[in-house]
Amino acid sequence: MHDYDVAIIGSGLGGLVCGAVLGMHGYKVGIFEKNRQIGGCLQTYAREKTIIDTGVHYIGGLGPGQNLNVVFRYLGILDKLNLKRMDVDGFDVIGFGDDKKTYKLAQGYDNFIRQLLVDFPEEEKALNTYCSKVKEVCSKFPLYNLRTGDYTEKEDVLHIDTSTFLSSITTNKKLQQVLAGNNLLYAGVADKTPFYIHALITNSFIESAWKCVDGGSQIAKLLGKKIHALEGEIHRNTKVTQLAGRNKIEYALLENGKKITAKHFISNLHPTQTMEMAESDLLRNAYRTRLQNLENTIGTFLLNIVLKKDTFPYLNYNYYHHETDNAWDGVNYTSENWPLTYALFANAISKNEEYTDSLTVMTYMRYEDVSRWKDTFNRDSQPGERGEDYEAFKKEKAERLLDVVEKKFPNIRSCIQSYYVATPLSYRDYQGTADGSMYGILKDHNNSFNTFIAPRTRVPNLFLTGQNLNLHGILGVTISALITCGELIDIKALMTGVNALKPD
Repeated sequence: MHDYDVAIIGSGLGGLVCGAVLGMHGYKVGIFEKNRQIGGCLQTYAREKTIIDTGVHYIGGLGPGQNLNVVFRYLGILDKLNLKRMDVDGFDVIGFGDDKKTYKLAQGYDNFIRQLLVDFPEEEKALNTYCSKVKEVCSKFPLYNLRTGDYTEKEDVLHIDTSTFLSSITTNKKLQQVLAGNNLLYAGVADKTPFYIHALITNSFIESAWKCVDGGSQIAKLLGKKIHALEGEIHRNTKVTQLAGRNKIEYALLENGKKITAKHFISNLHPTQTMEMAESDLLRNAYRTRLQNLENTIGTFLLNIVLKKDTFPYLNYNYYHHETDNAWDGVNYTSENWPLTYALFANAISKNEEYTDSLTVMTYMRYEDVSRWKDTFNRDSQPGERGEDYEAFKKEKAERLLDVVEKKFPNIRSCIQSYYVATPLSYRDYQGTADGSMYGILKDHNNSFNTFIAPRTRVPNLFLTGQNLNLHGILGVTISALITCGELIDIKALMTGVNALKPD
């Protein structure tokens, strides 16, 4: 007799959604998490009685009848979430260089166009074309629309390049850059980012944009409770080191030497890590090599700021800044001109609606910038030190980033009580990506087929889930988890159940 029907490696959002859905369909589920806290990028931590969000800065598609709303309702967590809707007339605000002018991206397609026409009154045709194309592309992704379908529906839009498309609809350079202005959401690369990535993400926020009040870890906690209520098990501080078997996975070997058996195994880890762990002869070297050779998105430098009480007003929008007039320049920084871009997020808190108690400032950082400390390791369950030179590096970078932020928010330094830094090494150690990548595998319109990772592997009882499959982010990972579950349960029946709670 097996220990579980399904053993899931990793308790990121993908693993938790798989655990909840499969539990709802009668599977006995066991989830194995190497960290103390579940949730992956949903994790929060506290400093000086202030909650710091590690990855969930806002969520789209949570309005009535919208895709994430329907799935979260199906999972039984929607009504328990503490959410705050962002500014309808400008959930994202885009700025450039020393220009005091900023540009708003609004919720609702008509309003989105209306707000941009204030700054671009001659561009109504271009904006209508843009919105129509976003909606058209989104319509071609079946599970995104909570219906069944096949790969052929989206084939004709996979090769559209975001920057080229934006150039094709208008000659107004500024409008092109504004529409790409929040591309830190997908680590945009001008000659690679497919338009479908831009469209799927942008559409969800135009439909509706929300903050998680008091942190995104509430999503993980609610899913964890759901799994426990369905008699599933979540094992924290429990690292899986090997998936063993020839014609199928026979067992998962834990770091403590214990063997876990299951009928099926789902890995929420990066596919290359899963391949390193799995020893089956069915996983051909060509497949392993293809995964290893896929480029990952760039890493991040995250500055988490604890503020002095009642000093920094709560911003019900996110601010995206570009030091140059080109919104795509950020990933191409040099050591001399870093940082070329950043996003600033004000955390929503229940105890004070007028002021925020913390800010997150996010910018790009390559793994090579911190590779001199690659042999160090540090996480809650396995603490370690990287040395004084690493701390000096973080401080120097934090101050350089603050110098740039201070141009737009002149009083920010006087509001700071303390700050904490995460680098690609932090993401490597906590999230498990080998190079601290922000969003996993980089999608490339030049090679779309290779950057789609199927949930089913050649090992008949080994499956993949998480941000590397189809789309990253809360919505993308949730949809990817449904696709993974569809390998074990009838996908049509699953979609019928999900849509049963959708309003007419």
